[in-house]
Amino acid sequence: MRKSIGAALFPLAFGLLLLGSTSILGQRVSLLEAEKKLASLGYWILKVDGLADPSTKHSITAFQKVERLKRTGVLNASVMNSIRNADRPKPRYNNVEAHVEVDLTRQVLFIVDSEGTASHILPVSTGNGKDFIDKGQWNRATTPKGAFDIYLKINGTRRSSLGDLYYPSYFIGGVALHGSNSIPPGPASHGCVRVPRFAERGLFRMTPVGMTVFVYD
Repeated sequence: MRKSIGAALFPLAFGLLLLGSTSILGQRVSLLEAEKKLASLGYWILKVDGLADPSTKHSITAFQKVERLKRTGVLNASVMNSIRNADRPKPRYNNVEAHVEVDLTRQVLFIVDSEGTASHILPVSTGNGKDFIDKGQWNRATTPKGAFDIYLKINGTRRSSLGDLYYPSYFIGGVALHGSNSIPPGPASHGCVRVPRFAERGLFRMTPVGMTVFVYD
């Protein structure tokens, strides 16, 4: 069950601070305004109700990434002003059928519909470029750039030597879009595209086998 806003003025685990309002009602109104605008721009909000949940924090982080602001996940007066004046982000490829775009520089994912609109926007974490050992072999943690088609999906959890992958959709080799408990502000994965857990099932349903994933920087 979701805690009310009065329970703790949003747990610090959400990393969410609100505008400096002195009243609980004022804080909720401010957050509701932010959620409404972010949702209208395509940022993935589970429920627009003025109550903080994981999608709230991640949508703010995604907005900061897209707009090249400091990646804090915190809603303050400056971020609120930027949200009020923002336009819907434009995908790089808007003249092709429905697809996924992963922007390595900004660390965001766009689900682009058949009309070329970024309908759902998420923060991601991709390959960190570091060397690592897996099953006795050295590898480089990179997320390959290019255009790939999803070729395999696992409806559930895949337990691998590098950790659990939630609802993975593979688009090249062992590289997949998948849910993760860890979505830091920058690249941190072994090469996969990590997405927040709240969106893993929805993303899985919206990305069928054969859908193209564009990865670019």
